[in-house]
Amino acid sequence: MALRPVDLARAAGISTQQVRNHLDAGVLPPAGRSPTGYRVLTERHRDALLTYRALGRGYGWEAARTVMRAVHEGREGAALAAVDEAHAAAHAQRLALAATAEALEAVAGHPPDTVPRSGLLVGELAARLGVRPSALRVWEAAGLLAPARTTDRYRLYSAADVRDARLVAMLRQARYPLPSIKPIMDRFRESGGTEALRRAVVDREAELARRTRVMLAAASALDRYLDRYPAEPA
Repeated sequence: MALRPVDLARAAGISTQQVRNHLDAGVLPPAGRSPTGYRVLTERHRDALLTYRALGRGYGWEAARTVMRAVHEGREGAALAAVDEAHAAAHAQRLALAATAEALEAVAGHPPDTVPRSGLLVGELAARLGVRPSALRVWEAAGLLAPARTTDRYRLYSAADVRDARLVAMLRQARYPLPSIKPIMDRFRESGGTEALRRAVVDREAELARRTRVMLAAASALDRYLDRYPAEPA
C-alpha cells in the first residue's frame, strides 16, 4: 500500500519534515520515486519509523539511529551489538548504584575525615577525591558545597565539607544530575542522617527499572521488524 510522508508523520506524531530527514539519514529504508518525482513509501517505511521511535525512547536517539542505519545497510550484527551495548551500560549503572548505596552508607555514617585545622585547599581536596578542581567549583556553583574563604579568597574545605564532597562525588558516579543532588544534600544536612540518601538510591533504582521496561519494549519492536523485514547483507 502506497503511503505519503504525512501518513508516516501522523502515525509517529512527528512532522513531515522529520520523516524526510529520517529518510535522508538512513533511519528509514531507501524510498523509490514515482514518475512525477514523489517518494514512494510503503508499510515498511511506517514500521521502520515506529521501530525507530521505540528504540529512541528505550536507548536514546543516537543509539536508535545507529541501529536502524545498520539494519538498512544489511549489518544486522552491528545493529544487535549496539543493542547489547545499551543493555550492558544499563547493567553497569545498576552495579554502580549498588556499590554507591554501600559507599554512601559507609561515608555518611563514618566519622569526619581527618583534615588539618586550617582546612584543605581545592587542589588538595580534588586529589583526595580523585576529581578535577574544576568539578569542585562546579559543585559549589550548583549549591552542593559551601567552603569557607581565606582573606585571599582561596577556598578552604573543612571536615564536613570533605564529607559532603565525598557524597556528591559518589552520587555523580551513579549518574545523578546536579539538580537532583541538591535536595538530597539539603535533606542530608538538615537530618544529619542517611535517610535522604537511601530514598535517593531507591528512586534511582525505580528509574532504572522503568527504563529497562522501555528498553525491553524497544527490543521487542526491533525483533518484530527484523522478523518481518530481514536485513539483506550489503
